[in-house]
Amino acid sequence: MPRGVAHCHCPSSKAVAPALPSVEHAEVTSVLLPDLAPWRASVDFRRLWKSGLISNFGSFLTLVALPVQLKDLTESTAAVGAIGAVELLPLIVCGLYGGALADALDKRGLILWTEAGQGLLSAVLLLNALLPSPASWPLYAVAALSSALGAVQRPALDSLWPRIVAHDDMPAAASLNSLRWTVGGVAGPALAGVVVAYAGLGWAYAADVLTFAVSLAYIVRIAASPAAHEAAKPSLRAIAEGARYAWSRKELLGTYVVDLAAMSLAMPLAVLPFLADALDADWALGLMYASIPAGALLVSLTSGWASRVHRHGLMVVLAAAGWGLSIAAVGLTRQVWLVLLLLTVAGGFDMVSGIFRSAMWNQTIPDELRGRLAGIELLSYSVGPQLGQVRAGGLAAWTGLRTSIACGGLACAGAVGLLALCLPGLMTYDARTNAHAVRMRERRAEAAPAKA
Repeated sequence: MPRGVAHCHCPSSKAVAPALPSVEHAEVTSVLLPDLAPWRASVDFRRLWKSGLISNFGSFLTLVALPVQLKDLTESTAAVGAIGAVELLPLIVCGLYGGALADALDKRGLILWTEAGQGLLSAVLLLNALLPSPASWPLYAVAALSSALGAVQRPALDSLWPRIVAHDDMPAAASLNSLRWTVGGVAGPALAGVVVAYAGLGWAYAADVLTFAVSLAYIVRIAASPAAHEAAKPSLRAIAEGARYAWSRKELLGTYVVDLAAMSLAMPLAVLPFLADALDADWALGLMYASIPAGALLVSLTSGWASRVHRHGLMVVLAAAGWGLSIAAVGLTRQVWLVLLLLTVAGGFDMVSGIFRSAMWNQTIPDELRGRLAGIELLSYSVGPQLGQVRAGGLAAWTGLRTSIACGGLACAGAVGLLALCLPGLMTYDARTNAHAVRMRERRAEAAPAKA
């Protein structure tokens, strides 16, 4: 259990003054509820948070609609899994170069233009869906281009957060960012299942286009965030410099490879439409897609304890192993409600891992390298799911649906355990004593008076 849970104060069984239970209740509440310090302190944090919430909601609508449309057009697990394959190369190339761009250019400008591009791609999906005979190739083309734009945008986003949030508020900001993602992740797929089934794919894509327009209205109001004076110009040499720094930080390297193993071996999203068919529960497909974000949302809503945990690496490892075991159980059960429960548990574990990975990254990486390291981080948590789609779809076509899911989850748990043995620096990381975290805390403290 997280250390913060152990710090809760239980009400005394003895008679006490009336004020004491309310104080204890407030302490318990502060442990569980999200820490809102970043929200209160930074107007740009609030604007970026709202923008992400709105655009994520629409994106999750498309997350469900696109594989459903492709399944209807092809009736092939391999064809649906191939979405991950076409997204992979743009993600790798643009993620690394996008990190260099984020260090060298204005971060807000990158976020603005890539968000606009994503909106145009959603409009293409809408137009294709409205055709009398929709084609399948635009789905792959949009997936690849969207992957490229997202890979350019994400390092700029990830390197902007540390500039607008205080150093000690990073875990709280990570929890709030996770909450933003999970709200859209729960509401979007759940609504998409209903919209696709009763209104049609076009309505899901149309809603996605609208959310991008609203998101842009928030982004334009965020203050400019120019490159640091020490930042290198975008080049292969600059990308290599970021890679060398990441390689020198074995605890950071551990977060990358653990998450890559978890996602590439145990991500089940590509085969969920087929799992719903196997369970004779087409009505539950939207709920399946929403279950993983729902578990993440539950963790986010009760994430006050995260700020009290300092052994971030240990939490990453335990959570990744829990994700794998939960997904393995999904492949072994034949009850739809138990599948939904296990996917929810898996989502909770994934969110715990994400909170502490983000805290480690944001509290220890220098600002002049933040974009390039964010590009590497993007590969660790985005390439994995794309590989996972290919693995899940391909293995399901070869060995069967349930075997693909269960074996992937077990392989994930085993791989995470092996990586933990090979990376002791990850297991012993402590945010209070780590030299990089201490150095960044001191740098932020020195810069604070100058900003004031």
